[in-house]
Amino acid sequence: MSETLQLALLLIPCLIVSIVFHEVAHGWAALVLGDPTAREQRRLSLNPVRHVDPVGTLLVPGALALFGGPIFGWAKPVPVNFARLRKPRLGMMLVAAAGPGTNLLLAALAAIALGLYAGTLIAPPAGVSAWVFGGMQLFIVINVFLALFNLLPIPPFDGSHIVEGILPRRLAAHYARLRNLAMLLFVALIAATWAFPDARIIETIVGPPVEWVQGHFFALAAWVAGA
Repeated sequence: MSETLQLALLLIPCLIVSIVFHEVAHGWAALVLGDPTAREQRRLSLNPVRHVDPVGTLLVPGALALFGGPIFGWAKPVPVNFARLRKPRLGMMLVAAAGPGTNLLLAALAAIALGLYAGTLIAPPAGVSAWVFGGMQLFIVINVFLALFNLLPIPPFDGSHIVEGILPRRLAAHYARLRNLAMLLFVALIAATWAFPDARIIETIVGPPVEWVQGHFFALAAWVAGA
């Protein structure tokens, strides 16, 4: 229980910060590209209260961590009206990419901070808190996972908006119809993850690219530590 509590105390703040920045990035990108909907609904704030979904931000990732599953979650989506964007198809892609892009930026900043603060990726040096050391590492892993997981080309993830913007209009219209099944697909994915934990469904899909990308961020931290 003590280890579970320690994990929760590290996980929850890291996850909240990562998800809130992800959502706010969507809203800011939409505003820059012509859609002020998020600003009108006061969703451009970094105040977690405006974005946290009790189930998606706390309950689901907490349960997954407790049962050893992959750690992911979601916040209340920032409202975006693609019709208000100056160039709807291009804008849709850029707004969608802003969230994962922000998570990768946060991971890069955390890697630089890790290198400056810890000085090593093997063990915390004398005088460096193992708690902070572990928290920085977890923050990198969470942000890389959120970025790549959200880039999956499956509604309602950000990757589906990018794919829809790339496809020819006729194919994009057919692809967009999958959004009617978005919640069903998402619930089925979560249910399958819980029902068949040994299958490691999500890890199999995004695990290899996540490990590859986070390996580069840890290499960046190591380079900064040795610079």
